[in-house]
Amino acid sequence: MTTFEEESAGLRSELTAHAYRMLGSWDEAEDAVQETYLRGYRSWDGFEGRSSVRTWLYRIATNVCLDAARDRGRRALPSGLAADEHAAAHALSPVRWLQPFPGDRDDLRLALVAGMQTLPPSQRAVLLLRDVLQLPADEVAEILGTTVPAVKSSLQRARARLARTAPTPHDVVEPTSPDARRLLDVYVRAFETADVRLLTAVLRADATLELVPAGAWFAGKAACSVVLADAVGTPGEWSMEPTTANGAPAVVVRRHGEPLGVAVLDVRRDGIAGITVFEDPALVGRFAST
Repeated sequence: MTTFEEESAGLRSELTAHAYRMLGSWDEAEDAVQETYLRGYRSWDGFEGRSSVRTWLYRIATNVCLDAARDRGRRALPSGLAADEHAAAHALSPVRWLQPFPGDRDDLRLALVAGMQTLPPSQRAVLLLRDVLQLPADEVAEILGTTVPAVKSSLQRARARLARTAPTPHDVVEPTSPDARRLLDVYVRAFETADVRLLTAVLRADATLELVPAGAWFAGKAACSVVLADAVGTPGEWSMEPTTANGAPAVVVRRHGEPLGVAVLDVRRDGIAGITVFEDPALVGRFAST
């Protein structure tokens, strides 16, 4: 008989992505997967093989995440908590912010994960198990301790709500595409040379800028340009290392040589549609050279 370690060895990465979709936090996702593996190890002798080890671990991970989501509430981006989506900037009360996730998976885009966070935890779980993992409704019902009609109803409501809160744009470009690399290069060069005109030239008219954890959200090229003009400072003040995060081009940011955080770009065919800046020095070590 194979050991738990042998059967589970290749699943940690996808389980971490699943937990991140559920919780909106890389830190909490890693903790949830650690707890999943601990529970799996302790329960291995009782595993009867009625499902695959993968499905069995997803069952454990989903329930770990459901407990965490109910205890800690949802995470958000500044734009998701704004009362007036047409205002240029919003000062928000303290909340638990969404965290970025390394890698080029398009099913982890910030808008999608933020949209999932607006769903009740149980709907979030149903949506992920049915639409992402493609598990049958009866298996999802068993995992969540509910009925097939309840799963179908929950899935319908989750799809409808997610379609309103996190629509998938059709003009998003992959982070490895020439257009994405060109626009990322412009972003880096503009900051490293303190040339805000270079950057604003590639912003879309409807561009947004979100600052975490400051909680500010700026909508429209004019509003974003004012903030960016103040931010670029002087030549040599910033250094940036290209990377990918949440299926999008991103940069690891240092200021005066000190770690600052990560900026994730929403790049479209006609320019940069969004910039989300996560000011957290701890992210630099996690994303550098990933």
